[in-house]
Amino acid sequence: MAVLELDTNNFEQTIKDNDFVVVDFWAPWCGPCRSFAPTFEKVSEDHDDIVFAKINTEAQQELAAHFQIRSIPTLMIFREQVIIFSQPGALPERSFRELLTKAAALDMEEVKRQVAEQQTAQNG
Repeated sequence: MAVLELDTNNFEQTIKDNDFVVVDFWAPWCGPCRSFAPTFEKVSEDHDDIVFAKINTEAQQELAAHFQIRSIPTLMIFREQVIIFSQPGALPERSFRELLTKAAALDMEEVKRQVAEQQTAQNG
């Protein structure tokens, strides 16, 4: 599957329509971003069940600000519209693959229960 380019027009729909989305926040001038891009692309080819997407933080400053991106590259993983991972820094291919395996294995019912508990505690 090709890597999608996300912007303010298609971001929300992409997250809503797909249960597993991996987003790479990057910029054209960022050396580590450019060196991670081939790894991101290569791993995406082995996972037809996952949507891989990139957000150019230069062109999409509103999205970068919304997610408080302070350092790039930043990887963010959404499962069933919940952010389950967000971390700056390029990963080696093996670590990236291991991360995806762990993300896929998460019990999303349990994750959603924990999120609901945290929200209740914050609002209560």
